[in-house]
Amino acid sequence: MEAQRAFCAENKRLLENRYGRSPKALVRAFGCAQNMDDGEKIKGMLAEMGCTFTESVEEADIALYNTCAIRENAEQKVFGILGQATHQKELRRDMLIALCGCMAQQKEVSDKLRRSFPGVDLVFGPHALYKLPQLLHETLLHAVPGQRKRVYDTEDIDGVIAEGIPTLREDKVRAGLPIMYGCNNFCTYCVVPLVRGRERSRRPEDVLQEARSLVEAGYKEITLLGQNVNSYGKNGEEGMDFPELLEAVANIPGDFWVRFMTSHPRDCTRKLIDTMARNPKICNSLHLPVQSGNDRVLKAMNRHYTREQYLEIVRYAKEKIPGLHFTSDIIVGFPGETREEFEETLSLIREVGYQSLFTFIFSPRPGTRAAQMDDPVPAAEKSKWFQELLAVQKECGMKLYDRMTGQTVKILCEGYGKEKGILSDQPVPAGKALLMGRTEEGMVIDFFGDPRLIGQFVPVTVIKSANFALAGEIR
Repeated sequence: MEAQRAFCAENKRLLENRYGRSPKALVRAFGCAQNMDDGEKIKGMLAEMGCTFTESVEEADIALYNTCAIRENAEQKVFGILGQATHQKELRRDMLIALCGCMAQQKEVSDKLRRSFPGVDLVFGPHALYKLPQLLHETLLHAVPGQRKRVYDTEDIDGVIAEGIPTLREDKVRAGLPIMYGCNNFCTYCVVPLVRGRERSRRPEDVLQEARSLVEAGYKEITLLGQNVNSYGKNGEEGMDFPELLEAVANIPGDFWVRFMTSHPRDCTRKLIDTMARNPKICNSLHLPVQSGNDRVLKAMNRHYTREQYLEIVRYAKEKIPGLHFTSDIIVGFPGETREEFEETLSLIREVGYQSLFTFIFSPRPGTRAAQMDDPVPAAEKSKWFQELLAVQKECGMKLYDRMTGQTVKILCEGYGKEKGILSDQPVPAGKALLMGRTEEGMVIDFFGDPRLIGQFVPVTVIKSANFALAGEIR
């Protein structure tokens, strides 16, 4: 990182010479919370190089896209955005375009960029993120007419854990805190182990120091991040497993909440549930991706648990943590899934009673085993199943929201509410603004209040529920 800081200083000089001013950078991150955190680190490094930031590709001197490879639709969206950036580069030849993240790590994507997107100057995978200053320096040295060289760093390695990367956080209330990287599970549909490598855990002292810094900076919610946080410290070298790390973070002095994601069911232990139950700072919310409610499909997905084992975790958690809310991920139309097997997923949704779901129609990913499986169910039929699943989840989720009416709850005020939200038909009282906050379960509540409440915990009584939205009044 010392070497990268030296490259930052040199790049600042080169960029000012190139543009005659402080360059404007557009940074867009797609996908998971880990990608959002990576995007904040990218901005932090660019800020060290003297960049200011813009949301407009027409204004950008540097356009950098941090990508997601989980779904084909996400990839196609990025290619469309790259096309727009390339058009801008045709108008301004000194513009620089970079693509990084999980898409960049896929060979078929990097090959397509070489063939079809000659305007892209820099391509690097998640493992090389900490080297952005060095890679951009190489790009700048070869970004002159007649000497232009496209820079690629997509080596197939597990990567390193680089501490001390500068981070530019735009959200001053909530912060993501990565505790590990990579995944060892190799679910048959998932490309993550192929693009982010094997599991690597940060040292607990580094995690705790960053958490203390966030609390001291005034952050009120910290989310511990990892592809599978339950695997933290599995190799034993860290001297601390995930429940122990979670408790250590919660024991830091201060008034804040702790969340975590993602939590793989195979590694979700009673020890973790017990830790959540005895620590009031740990939110009463558990994201536990099930993917399917059928044992044959779960085995074909290589998930390493059965429906009953999953439900056993849910039952124990509900017993130990009254009022605990569950969220989950579900894939509709996995190769070979039958109508009867899909109906088992619907019955699981009803039995658990999820607050919300992240739902997807199966998307084959190159390099995964599922991409080679027979997939006889037509896309139109999968779409019908998908709509049916959404209807069942809406019914279950709305029951939880309707029960909130009349309750007084503690929320974290995050910012201003949406003008077309649940209180849009109400006049804003004098001296107040439309604000929004979340309960520890993750439910959004709109209310009128003093803008100075942003970033503070507020007691609110729920007065209205409608279509996965809540309205409240300050108690």
